[in-house]
Amino acid sequence: MAISMTPAAADRVRSFLANRGKGLGLRLGLRTSGCSGMAYVLEFVDELNDDDELYTIDGVNIIIDAKSFIYLQGIELDFVKEGLNEGFQFNNPNAKGECGCGESFTV
Repeated sequence: MAISMTPAAADRVRSFLANRGKGLGLRLGLRTSGCSGMAYVLEFVDELNDDDELYTIDGVNIIIDAKSFIYLQGIELDFVKEGLNEGFQFNNPNAKGECGCGESFTV
């Protein structure tokens, strides 16, 4: 499979969608940002765009547009809790480096 998601991430996305009360799934994409060039974007999706690919993982729909897919192929989405901090973690085999603050990456 082109992308994967840990059970913790799938549970968290399901919870977000249930609390929202609607939505087709979660978009995983990229935008130009930060000191290294690219940053991850997560957003709810209510309808697909023409260039979207839909992946169903553990009952959760993940949507990736064609431009982002090149840089996200092989990525694993995880959800991590460490003390009082929690959030999604992106394990991307295409990332060659990150900026010091971890907000952006290069390929």
